[in-house]
Amino acid sequence: MKIKRYIPTIALSLSIALAFIAGFIYATLISSDDTNSRLPEEFDSLSEVWELLQQSYVNESSLDPEILSQGAIWGMLEALDDPYTAYFEYYELEYSDLEGTFEGIGAYISTDDGPLTVISPIAGSPADEAGIMAGDVILEIDGETTDGLTVIDAVLKIRGPKGTTVTLLIQHPDEDTPVEIQIVRDEITLPSVYGESISSDIAYIQITYFSPHTTGEFAAALGAALETDPEGIIIDLRGNPGGYLYVVADITDEFLEGGVILYESNDNLEIFEEWAAEPGGLATDIPLAVLVNEGSASSSEVLAGALQDHERASIVGTTTYGKGSVNILVSLNDGSALYMTIARWLTPDKHMIDGVGITPDFVVEMDEEDIENDIDTQLEFAVEYLESLAE
Repeated sequence: MKIKRYIPTIALSLSIALAFIAGFIYATLISSDDTNSRLPEEFDSLSEVWELLQQSYVNESSLDPEILSQGAIWGMLEALDDPYTAYFEYYELEYSDLEGTFEGIGAYISTDDGPLTVISPIAGSPADEAGIMAGDVILEIDGETTDGLTVIDAVLKIRGPKGTTVTLLIQHPDEDTPVEIQIVRDEITLPSVYGESISSDIAYIQITYFSPHTTGEFAAALGAALETDPEGIIIDLRGNPGGYLYVVADITDEFLEGGVILYESNDNLEIFEEWAAEPGGLATDIPLAVLVNEGSASSSEVLAGALQDHERASIVGTTTYGKGSVNILVSLNDGSALYMTIARWLTPDKHMIDGVGITPDFVVEMDEEDIENDIDTQLEFAVEYLESLAE
């Protein structure tokens, strides 16, 4: 089966943050002034090392307090041995991407192959309308060379308030002479839900990540699907890294009459929070199939696990990533941010997600030949399964 589907590329270019979006619940503003805790005496050695370096270290020019303090933070977090606790240099950049909305020109960029290159413009964005194309090399930003810039550095230069202008010197791949393009920035919203009818009987909805916009987008897609009176709905969570927990709870509400969606617990699996489904969902009876794979993480696993434990949907695909931690993004005083784990979550049947994942009811692999030939065996199976229920 071949179907026009939108493959999520959110984490590909504009931000490091969305590599960590899985499990994100909320962002909060906390400063060190708001806490009463003192550093334990074991941290006195840090001050002692800094004083000794200042007094005697041979390369005085490398004693940059900002760089060294960031290194100390990285070292402390690395010692936690938690892949989902991390330090970000730019809070606002990470937060705006997690929100799914930012002000800029709307283009995915990368430096993977050398120079700063456009992977693709977002359809209908200022970059797209200005003639930016996939494969374009960005040579200058507002007259400054991009040589040596990281993707984050470039993003910070290209983004800016809506209505302002950025000038890019662009080398199109099929032209010899670079061209200067002025682009007026605008608010960019990254879509997260795509829906279509596979046939007259089966509706298909893909969720690429869970942002604050996803609830409305999903409601519209679900409403449109239900208008066709389908015999089943396929929810595609493959490659979905997660997102806001309250959003996935809202979406789960549409399919459950009640009951637990998930539990939050500590490392000893002692439950301290319960998320319950609200009654009144639009699709509590229609047959469901949920597609997952090893790229389905965190909030995606919450949705799949809740529907599976309530026997509300059959899960099709391969075992999910296994990211079952609850995280927050905390703004620090200098504009950087700490992304840290604060809890674990369990499925309604109290199954651990972290390090385990969700095992599908029907394990369906995708081999390289299928992928090369654009044949979606997992989707085909889900369609056949739902059609068999209607017979």
